[in-house]
Amino acid sequence: MKRIVSILAVLAVLLASLVVFASCDTTGTVDENNSPSADTSTSEGGDNGEKITIGIPNDTTNEARALLLLETLGYIELDPAAGITATIRDITKYNKNIEFVELEAAQLPLKRTEFDYAVINTNYAVEAGLNPKTDSLAIEGSASAYGNILVVKEGNEETAKTKALIAALSSQQVADFISDEYKGNVVGIVENPGDGYDASLNYDELKGTTITVAASPVPHAEILEIAKTILAAKEITLDIREFNDYIVPNNVVESGEIDANYFQHVPYLNDFNLEKGTHLVSVLAVHVEPMGLYGGKQTNLDALN
Repeated sequence: MKRIVSILAVLAVLLASLVVFASCDTTGTVDENNSPSADTSTSEGGDNGEKITIGIPNDTTNEARALLLLETLGYIELDPAAGITATIRDITKYNKNIEFVELEAAQLPLKRTEFDYAVINTNYAVEAGLNPKTDSLAIEGSASAYGNILVVKEGNEETAKTKALIAALSSQQVADFISDEYKGNVVGIVENPGDGYDASLNYDELKGTTITVAASPVPHAEILEIAKTILAAKEITLDIREFNDYIVPNNVVESGEIDANYFQHVPYLNDFNLEKGTHLVSVLAVHVEPMGLYGGKQTNLDALN
């Protein structure tokens, strides 16, 4: 009898051990919904659980523009109240398992092969040797809100220098150059282009004058070269200073070091003025550069469809 009791006791101990072992999670798996390290820039959806990485600009207005393009394509849904100031925090629904990586806009063409896809501004795409019409997998329409503008400091809108530069950039020569050179990758939006000169100005008084402009290399500086030729005919020098970022060109116009800049759109300018306390104004919308979605590791949209 004692032997039977002993055997039963041993069996009871073994059974208890098995119950404890079975209740342990030996894989260390954690529900993603409860994970404290979950990234707010990633989704929980997806067809096969693999994250699709998309590089997007990290400045407020271009990030919003990229997200609005992706919403149009059906990959995400945004809070309607966010509009052109949307960030990844305004994403209300992911329709695919996307992870966004925010980078300086100029770096996206160089880093795009590190991601599945990247949303890239046309000027940086062209600089990197990409053709927006043929190399992009999707591209936005020509939205007037994103027209690239000529900017001066508030109070300088009516100066002779500003008027002369506006007239040159509003010329038929510039419109023809944009159409012929970029073949739809960049779209001119000046209505009723003129001969390049402002009839209200006395160009003799401007002889020997230098106008300085800060610009992105492509296409802005290239477009300004046409304006430079127009102004040179009146013995006015257009000094084009090239920059590869979105901050310094506004700072040097605000400080008065440079007369004008040409690289940005109105939403970006408004955001910059609000954030930096600058006093910069748009005096002319010259062209639109449609933003595009480009492949990196992926060569088509299959991973998103």
